[in-house]
Amino acid sequence: MPDSIPKNPKCRIIVDAMGGDYAPQNAVLGAIEAYQINKDFDLYLIGKKNEILSVIKSNQLTFDENFVIHTDEVIEMGDSPTSALKSKPNSSIVKGAQLVKEGKAEAFVSAGNTGAMMSASTLIMGRIPGVGRPTIGAEMPNVNGICYLYDVGAGKDAKASHLFEYAIMGTIYAKEMGGIINPSVGVLSMGEEEGKGSEVANEAYNLLKNSKLNFIGNVEGRDILTKKVDVVVCDGFVGNIILKFGESVPKLLKHLLTQTANASFFDKLKVGLSKGTLKKSLKSLDYQEHGGVPLLGVNGISIIGHGSSTPKAIKNMVLKAYEMHKKDLLKKIENSIKEYSKQ
Repeated sequence: MPDSIPKNPKCRIIVDAMGGDYAPQNAVLGAIEAYQINKDFDLYLIGKKNEILSVIKSNQLTFDENFVIHTDEVIEMGDSPTSALKSKPNSSIVKGAQLVKEGKAEAFVSAGNTGAMMSASTLIMGRIPGVGRPTIGAEMPNVNGICYLYDVGAGKDAKASHLFEYAIMGTIYAKEMGGIINPSVGVLSMGEEEGKGSEVANEAYNLLKNSKLNFIGNVEGRDILTKKVDVVVCDGFVGNIILKFGESVPKLLKHLLTQTANASFFDKLKVGLSKGTLKKSLKSLDYQEHGGVPLLGVNGISIIGHGSSTPKAIKNMVLKAYEMHKKDLLKKIENSIKEYSKQ
């Protein structure tokens, strides 16, 4: 990595080659595939250099080894996040976050230990000024397109002020990355009527009601998939349960289709004929299409992926990081937090 920052640097993206259940294979293949698609950024691979170069060589890929950053420690998936940051200071996750903090990279992508990645991003990169708690969102497909759900696991026991921040950051993300002109915002509650939610939800309702955000009121769980609402905010404990439930839906659908196909020859024929259409319909439910999720609110681009991420998922994570940089998302979030804090 360069010791000094060029005056007008290209976007520099670091990929944790040691992150994920199938590292370094999937991380390396996916990252290099992203770079082959778009070379408007500089790609760095961080981790055990010999293992990274071995993957590159065995897959007959071309990559400048000067862009491989060696670290000799790995935070494993089962490691305790906070203790691992202290006990493994030369790990790929810690070093990657430090390089972003030092201004030697704009983005860090990892499918490694989620807790460690969140902790490293928050504690090492730091928060964007004015952000009390960073958030992770999920892109939930619904009948109108996509619904962005915040928070889905960055933190639990959120305050109303945190939900308000999630709404601001989610609105910016939906607008810039989702192309939604004026994203609508709802608070997840047990009823649409005002006052139906918990104390925190009701307080967040009042904050949003008196803001300039496009607030439409309370929304119920079913509205995430069926209503015209673009951004839904909730506590991370609740959001994570919804996310994990949603991830199980494709498996259930496949199981039901298999049951139907096995009922008779004609049912099998009908399912077979509709297989292509069904595959297209379920594409939006495939995590590989979205890659990973950004941790919004930290002072750097941090993309966190599923532990079982495929090369395709890693590729899309890298391309998402580049898109966030291109759209200057961090600055827009910072400006919006400042603007709404004055209300």
